[in-house]
Amino acid sequence: MKLLNEILDFNEKFVAEKGYEKYETSKLPDKKMVIVSCMDTRLVELLPKSMNLKNGDFKHVKNAGAIVSDPFDSVMRSILVAVYALNADEVFVIGHHQCGMASVDPGKMIEEFKGRGVSEDTIATLRHGGVDIEKWLEGFDSVESSVKDSVDVVKNHPLLPADVPVHGLVIAPDTGKLDLVINGYENQDQ
Repeated sequence: MKLLNEILDFNEKFVAEKGYEKYETSKLPDKKMVIVSCMDTRLVELLPKSMNLKNGDFKHVKNAGAIVSDPFDSVMRSILVAVYALNADEVFVIGHHQCGMASVDPGKMIEEFKGRGVSEDTIATLRHGGVDIEKWLEGFDSVESSVKDSVDVVKNHPLLPADVPVHGLVIAPDTGKLDLVINGYENQDQ
């Protein structure tokens, strides 16, 4: 059976048996926070449990590496929507130890593209159009430095209110232990 069919069969039963009822909440986060984290599978349940968060407590933005690389990317847009439209008043950037983005090799990734059918012409066209594919695929050497860089992008965004604290943390994906990298309350404009 294909994965999509398995999911749709389960979903039909889930809805019919009202499995959704235990997850009912509003669209506004109860704890008025937005978290940017990595998409790592180990964090799906561990991250909220390690922070004493439940469904409905926070807005969650995920990507590879919990990286906010550009002040006008979709991650930053999501943070601003959470703050201005969904009542979030604190931002948490949470990276994790043993992150796959620390070992991404852009050259190998490009070779993988080619191995999966992306033509050399397509890659050349992107480069000719100004896309630095290697830089775009680049990971990081230190998760702590990456979190600091992302916090800096968020905190210094011209559209983020000065009174919104932006915190940076790193979680251990095996134990859930959180290490503080940036305390967003410190040096905040009062």
